[in-house]
Amino acid sequence: MVVRERLAPIVTELLGRAYERQPFVRDRRLQLLAPAEGRVLEVGAGTGFNLPHYPPAGVTELVVTDALDTMLRRAGRRAAEVGRRIELRRGSLDSLPFADASFDTVVGSLVLCSVEDQERALAEIRRVLRPDGRYLFLEHVRSEDAGLARRQDRYEGLWKAVAFGCHPNRDTLARIRATFSVEEVERGEMPSGPRIVRPFVLGRATA
Repeated sequence: MVVRERLAPIVTELLGRAYERQPFVRDRRLQLLAPAEGRVLEVGAGTGFNLPHYPPAGVTELVVTDALDTMLRRAGRRAAEVGRRIELRRGSLDSLPFADASFDTVVGSLVLCSVEDQERALAEIRRVLRPDGRYLFLEHVRSEDAGLARRQDRYEGLWKAVAFGCHPNRDTLARIRATFSVEEVERGEMPSGPRIVRPFVLGRATA
């Protein structure tokens, strides 16, 4: 655990900085976050790659969680760099440290691939959302292309080992639809990165 605490933010930043500079990725993050409003919770925020892209108006409070303090410290520094006021709270998606119906919006990006239990994580997101709240998601998922899906299955173990528990082959959209009413969804492939993690879904849902 100590090794993961130290390495996770370093690896995340090394792999993510060039990736995040791509216009395609920046535009998808802007698209993801545009509907965010009111009291917002971002789960599994990592080192805070979303923070520069939240809308300048509409978000009254932004609470950021991650399971690792080392990730949160980097997220705090990134928030300061972009002038965004946030509250940092350590917490994992299987047991969020918030009361029921606490948030108007919950944001999750590239996080459901690595949780142990997707159903439990999604139930927690729904629990902390207000009845009229929105869940905004961006996740890489199992490919609709049978050949690529087989490749995702073949390399799942290796990718999981090097990417801190990430499963590239999960049918995450089906799990989201089992818990939420999906209002809007886009499927596509990222233009770069390992092929097995390029397929993505981006959307918004309500309870």
